Amino acid sequence: MEITGKIKKIDETKTFGASGFRKREMVVTTNEQYPQMLMVEFVQDKCDLLDSYQVGQDVKVSINLRGREWINPEGKAVYFNSIQGWRIEANQPEGSAGAPPMAPLDNLETTSDLNDSEPDDLPF
Repeated sequence: MEITGKIKKIDETKTFGASGFRKREMVVTTNEQYPQMLMVEFVQDKCDLLDSYQVGQDVKVSINLRGREWINPEGKAVYFNSIQGWRIEANQPEGSAGAPPMAPLDNLETTSDLNDSEPDDLPF
């Protein structure tokens, strides 16, 4: 799955436990009618992917949805979801420099020699 939007926030890498588990979080604001602020986490070696990005940049993030169950002290199951990023790339916003240039309209030729008696040989 992919999400696109503008980077709102990038946190520093945090390390947990004796094993040195690493996690880094970022927030992406989506480009839609009702923008969503989605927190995406990058873990272990993927934390370093965020080093070359900055707040305000348009990005496309490849994600996996993760879910887990935890049994609380009362014995009830509690469920948690997370969005885990595994790739990120700069994204050109719609209508920007990534689009091919349009030819100027003043270079178009017009014609006035239309003849209604000519057969219409178009296949549709």
